[in-house]
Amino acid sequence: MLTLVSQNAHPNCDGIGRRDFLKIGGLGLGAFGLPQLLAARELAAKSGKSVKDTSVVWLWLGGGPTHVETFDPKMSAPIEYRSVTGEVTTSVPGVTIGGQFQKMASQAEHFAFVRSFAHTNSGHGGGTHFLMTGYDNRAADNGGQPTRPSLGSITSRLRGANHPETGMPTYVRLDNIGADGPAFLGTGYAPFGTNNQAKTNMTLRTSLERVEDRRALLDGFDRFQRDADRTGLMSGLDAFEQQAFNLVLGNATDAFDLKKENKEVVSKYGKGLGEQLLIARRLCESGCGFVTLNYGGWDMHGNIHQALKGRVPMLDHAVSTFVNDVRERGLSEKILLVITGEFGRTPRINKNAGRDHWAPLSTLALSGGGLKMGQVIGESDSKVTRPLSRPITPQDLMATVFDVLGIDLATQFTNQAGRPVYMVEGGKPISELV
Repeated sequence: MLTLVSQNAHPNCDGIGRRDFLKIGGLGLGAFGLPQLLAARELAAKSGKSVKDTSVVWLWLGGGPTHVETFDPKMSAPIEYRSVTGEVTTSVPGVTIGGQFQKMASQAEHFAFVRSFAHTNSGHGGGTHFLMTGYDNRAADNGGQPTRPSLGSITSRLRGANHPETGMPTYVRLDNIGADGPAFLGTGYAPFGTNNQAKTNMTLRTSLERVEDRRALLDGFDRFQRDADRTGLMSGLDAFEQQAFNLVLGNATDAFDLKKENKEVVSKYGKGLGEQLLIARRLCESGCGFVTLNYGGWDMHGNIHQALKGRVPMLDHAVSTFVNDVRERGLSEKILLVITGEFGRTPRINKNAGRDHWAPLSTLALSGGGLKMGQVIGESDSKVTRPLSRPITPQDLMATVFDVLGIDLATQFTNQAGRPVYMVEGGKPISELV
């Protein structure tokens, strides 16, 4: 939350005087001031502590993507179990994926496909809670509130709600997912939404009564900055106050604006999901630690073959473009892409030529993050119903993400009952990746 308190106000500069100093409060950090936050971070840096400069882009396939037609086609299974879209060979010898993913197949050396990812909740709400937080919550299927903080909110809590140099929010939501909030960590660590109002109000709130709305505040800041530059006001502030002020006046919002991107790059990504993944890459470059996207429409109970034609091509193109772009920019060590959904689909095709909810085997693919790519992790059984080897759980995925982000697996926070609780209990980073 940004709090502004006028001191020695003068009537010039449209209500924000040259000699005013705007005391900047914490962005989402309550009464802890942003200048104090910056000073604390410098002190931490001098003491040898640092925040890992890595990011996660969490691509959510809302509705529950089929694990069979995506990354485990199992063409050796009986016809009623195998992929209805066939398979395509990949750039990794001996590895195939679903027949419609030709572009991703050509870059398989930059992916890790997990074929033994499983959990125990086949409900949309419960499965989503399990994946977003690492914990099951049966009440979520009946509208119950999240009981655990999401991965993104945990990242925001540990790194601070905003990047100390760019002002970029640490946790950005490009689309709602569900169970993607802070739970007992508090609203200060909720994801930064990207609707028009949120983008306009990067700095959230003011206590100056003369500023009637947030857009007016930003306009006032622009005028104040010009006046400050002309009169030398900024030279009178200490280093941390200047930095805090510059964060508010900075260009973090440019990352959301594709007009600032090379037109050829924008064209390569394409519309829809491509645009969102391009924005995600730009956000990560500007200091965002966790970005969520929701590419829904995967609840395919009937005619799954036709339904996939409407979802896979854009996914295949956008993801392959993103992975190639990140690699060419030398960011593969710093940005981890996670592709998953709330569960998989029933292995056996149903009477409506579709697949139903199925948590015992689910979809998961990873790319980048400095992890070992070009491999398949785990194996499903002969009818793609359950893991045959190396079961991977949501807790293991959470631990892997923690490892990429530099988060201690022993991290604890106090819950709503006043008890310290671990964020990861029993989960371990996927050993084949690290």
